[in-house]
Amino acid sequence: MSAKISLKPNIQLGVVPTHLKFVGALVPDAEGKFPRDADGSLVLLSGMKALCEASPVKLTCVQLPFFATADSAEVQELVTGLRALNLEVHFIIMVGGVNPMNPADEDGVVQQLVVSLKAAVAHGIRHVSSTSIEEWMSANESRRDGAAFEAAIAQNVKVHLRVYEEAGLAGSCVENWHIEFLRPGEFKTFTNVERGWAFVKAANKALGKKFFKLLVDASHCGDSGLSIVENEALIAKIAAAGEFGIFHASAKTTRGCLSTDDGWIGALLTAAARGGQLRHVFVEVFHHEDAALEPIRKMDSGHGIDTRDGRTYTEVTADGLNDVARRLNNLLARGILKA
Repeated sequence: MSAKISLKPNIQLGVVPTHLKFVGALVPDAEGKFPRDADGSLVLLSGMKALCEASPVKLTCVQLPFFATADSAEVQELVTGLRALNLEVHFIIMVGGVNPMNPADEDGVVQQLVVSLKAAVAHGIRHVSSTSIEEWMSANESRRDGAAFEAAIAQNVKVHLRVYEEAGLAGSCVENWHIEFLRPGEFKTFTNVERGWAFVKAANKALGKKFFKLLVDASHCGDSGLSIVENEALIAKIAAAGEFGIFHASAKTTRGCLSTDDGWIGALLTAAARGGQLRHVFVEVFHHEDAALEPIRKMDSGHGIDTRDGRTYTEVTADGLNDVARRLNNLLARGILKA
């Protein structure tokens, strides 16, 4: 399908291809190999080609989930294939089995991150993202406040600056490292915009430049316990500080069709645009039966709702791109974004 919507503002628009499922497309097996179709094509590449054809607006970028255990030749095939679709490739780095807040896990966290960041440099990736400030769905963690929160920030700063040095990021192709906070339950401590920004501010201060940015995901904001107004005010402050990064257009709780979002994406996308720092917007839709996300469905049944309404997940994601492209164009028409 030829693009029917011309994206008018100077914004990069793409997807996190989670609609294809972690288990079955995005996660490598024990040998580091990725799932393939019956004809031998990588499922992720086939899925992204189908989405590019279905999307009413031209995609310009994609966030590729990156696992340190992935086979290097397969990663090369993925990156090459995505670039052949005229997509700028970002890495969103996965860290598992270790807790970045605990000094005892420092070496394990650093090891995974260094492998991933060195791969980003090798592939000429300009923007990397990660949730590497806390362990996902940890059963052993509780919310850290006060001195314990400050200690968690300090340990995270130590870890990330060590990775910056050991991965050789200074003077490399990597322009920014975008840090994502997650909703309560997925994380215990870094669970809202304010708490995520506390780490980003501290890391940039220690590094001496605005290298780290806060990735703001509308869904996590919506489930964080802070109101839309509180999030808008914080986004304005983060942008004014030069620390606002990537924006994820994703529906709170369901993580499915953007029509289930209840206004969060529109409000926060507008707040991000007003801040003048909006550069990258990614639509992110999760498959409601993805085996990798079973822990979230057990935590919140709303995550398991089928929001397709008779469509395929490719069509749901294409509809999300349609919605976001129209919003961005109208933010330009209203003078909030620049051409």
